[in-house]
Amino acid sequence: MVGLRDPSHLLPPCGGVSSCPACGHKGFPASGCPCEQEMPQASPRDGEITSKPMVLFLGPWSVGKSSMINYLLGLDDTPYQLYTGAEPTTSEFTVIMHGPKLKTIEGIVMAADSARSFSPLEKFGQNFLEKLIGIEVPHKLLERVTFVDTPGIIENRKQQERGYPFNDVCQWFIDRADLIFVVFDPTKLDVGLELEMLFRQLKGRESQIRIILNKADSLATQELMRVYGALFWSLAPLINVTEPPRVYVSSFWPHEYQPDTHKDLFLKEEISLLEDLNQVIENRMENKIAFIRQHAIRVRIHALLVDRYLQTYKDKMTFFSDGELVFRDIVEDPDKFFIFKSILAKTNVSKFDLPNREAYKDFFGINPITSFKLLSQQCSYMGGCFLEKIEKAITRELPDLLGSIGLGKKPNVLSCDITGCGENPKNRYKKP
Repeated sequence: MVGLRDPSHLLPPCGGVSSCPACGHKGFPASGCPCEQEMPQASPRDGEITSKPMVLFLGPWSVGKSSMINYLLGLDDTPYQLYTGAEPTTSEFTVIMHGPKLKTIEGIVMAADSARSFSPLEKFGQNFLEKLIGIEVPHKLLERVTFVDTPGIIENRKQQERGYPFNDVCQWFIDRADLIFVVFDPTKLDVGLELEMLFRQLKGRESQIRIILNKADSLATQELMRVYGALFWSLAPLINVTEPPRVYVSSFWPHEYQPDTHKDLFLKEEISLLEDLNQVIENRMENKIAFIRQHAIRVRIHALLVDRYLQTYKDKMTFFSDGELVFRDIVEDPDKFFIFKSILAKTNVSKFDLPNREAYKDFFGINPITSFKLLSQQCSYMGGCFLEKIEKAITRELPDLLGSIGLGKKPNVLSCDITGCGENPKNRYKKP
């Protein structure tokens, strides 16, 4: 992969005022500066591969996301409990992780530390880093998992009012989350534009999504049934899958349940949620291997596409041809030259894995086609071929590694003694 170049002479000025932190180009579109599109998705760094499982909390404002984290970690009435209230209180992305003592870490420090998995967040600019904060807590559960609290969605707030690309930041966390809790309460079931955008970003991650209907003990039985149905009615158009995500119904805070409510049901729901969380922790290695293999597939497809663009360019070039015009024709209409269809002809490439054609216009605007070599020219007698090594990792080595881990595990055995939830998870704050 070639290095970044100054794209200012290649890109027409846009109407925006954003400035790319990588190249300084101003006015790039909402999808991001083209210089960041070296790959359809950025390469994972070592810190991301070795990081702990991440649990992401999303949802409207004041539905109880921060209260839920305080409750799960027992942070209530401690100096480091997350601030909660009836008004929108969380304006930062808060990362709660393990540490030897209670400690607050500024976002700029987290991004500068290459050993952490959050250094790629620096690309979203200083305005965002000021809205990023880390909290280290000496909690046993955090030895195995990291929680991320997010600002609540406020439908009447425009993106530019936040001062940073909120949806892009959310997408970064969504792509790396092992479990995603989308929290609602009985008073905030309406789906607006920003929440609809969020669910579009969650597309393809349905297996990681869990819906939380919080503050359930504030309703009588009949009202709770109506709210539960209304929640599914609101979300049905946004989650277009055969099997809907799991919905947990309870009140995740340290207060006693309201009288004359379904206490037994709420308590069982909390235990199920802890078991679900524990299962994610137990599957950490499998998820990481799957994550690496998924990225390897993207790399293979990207390499095949670039190779096909280059081969088409070489086939169309003649002694009298204008190289720039020839390649512009190819980039503007790749279907005319069967660029993507030729990749699908390979039996191990799915049409659902192909990236957006528009992304390659930006990609080749920064990386001239003449800077690449054909894949057939990147083979050596001693080192072999790059593409063959990726194919071997995807089809044999990573699946074999995944199988060896599965053989060494006992099925359906929870190890809550590791996570700190106990052999039989219980609500620490409520009397039996």
